Amino acid sequence: MPAYVIVEIDITDPETYARYKELAPPTVRAYGGRYLARGGEQVCLEGDGPPQRLVLLEFDSLERARQWHESPEYREARSLRQRAARSRMLAVAGVADSPQ
Repeated sequence: MPAYVIVEIDITDPETYARYKELAPPTVRAYGGRYLARGGEQVCLEGDGPPQRLVLLEFDSLERARQWHESPEYREARSLRQRAARSRMLAVAGVADSPQ
């Protein structure tokens, strides 16, 4: 069952964050993940305004998303993101085919 990683990001150090954006994608691909949305246009439909940047990733499973997040390959990039931005990262399991 697929899993999705949702990242809300408010960048505080654009130069360091630019380096993060170079390092992170190869690690996502290495764990079978793919970007579904990455910093595109946002529209707030309810609640508080959107974060400065929003990223949505898809992995084959919740376990695979966890493996990526904790991987040695992602460690340096994660450290850069944590220094360069305030962020909130959530992982959620997708649903099996469900009735509409």
